[in-house]
Amino acid sequence: MSNPELLTSSYDFHLPDELIAAYPANPRDHAKLLVYNRETDTITHAHFYDLEQFIPKDCALIFNDTKVIKARLFGHKPSGGKIELLINRPLNAVDINVYIRGRVKAGTQLLFDENLQAKVISCNDDGSREVNFFKDKKLLRFEELLPIVDKIGHIPLPPYIQREDETADANEYQSVFAKEEGAVAAPTASLHFTPEQHERICKNHKHAYVTLHVGSGTFKPVEADIITEHPMHAEYYAISNAAKELLDSKTPILSVGTTSTRTIEFYAKHGKIQSGEANLFLHPNNKPSRVNYLLTNFHLPKSTLLMLVASFVGLEKTQELYATAIKENYRFYSYGDAMLII
Repeated sequence: MSNPELLTSSYDFHLPDELIAAYPANPRDHAKLLVYNRETDTITHAHFYDLEQFIPKDCALIFNDTKVIKARLFGHKPSGGKIELLINRPLNAVDINVYIRGRVKAGTQLLFDENLQAKVISCNDDGSREVNFFKDKKLLRFEELLPIVDKIGHIPLPPYIQREDETADANEYQSVFAKEEGAVAAPTASLHFTPEQHERICKNHKHAYVTLHVGSGTFKPVEADIITEHPMHAEYYAISNAAKELLDSKTPILSVGTTSTRTIEFYAKHGKIQSGEANLFLHPNNKPSRVNYLLTNFHLPKSTLLMLVASFVGLEKTQELYATAIKENYRFYSYGDAMLII
């Protein structure tokens, strides 16, 4: 019999539909906060605005400053057939990995507002496509594409938020410290901070920023029966000099979100390289080595994010915490409530 911690089926759970948050708490910091203390093995129910009283003394916080781009584009083929394109990630300056809803093959031209065009270069086995973007026949670099996308694109709300994006989502699905454009999904633990609370915490604690441009692979459920057989997606990361200094010190680290955690741990486990592609999969057989405490949201069944939580507290405790959250009507997923593991 395989170790239950390595069976994908162990990470399945039933979530009532009404606990999937379609909108964020308003104000942001009024989301609920479940605090689990590993030393005392106790659970405390609080609100996000109470966070400061639970942050361990003398620890430093690491935030992900990635900024979500308006990665959903609606356009059509020259024949008139409608298509929807989701930018996933740049592979280099001009080749962009995307997902396209609508039948396309290599060579297909796609037309959008603002004279933006895309040409499908190749089709990948995983269902994604590689495209080049053009404006007025000029090949665009990714950074030249971003201001156009900002004008005509839509915020790429996750598939489980079953509604179209609204004007408010441009702010709500973005952390108050978002800076580096490139993500197609928000680092959701960060969404709870108000400017005032973020400023206050930064005044009282050492802190620094890393960048991980979250890709749509973050929502992909683990399909292999054994979790270690899951091919983990890669995402661009960069570690600031201030973050490097903290990570290379002995200071205890509170990681704000699973994305910051993956970035920090990739850095720690792969030769302390400050930027590149991170594809680290944390789970009970691959535990964190540098992050001490975790702030996170409540995640999808059978997701690598749920397995990351189990890398901190084990499978059994993860199941118990999630059962408690469901019983206490915590709201789940991107716009949902938060959990702090100390």
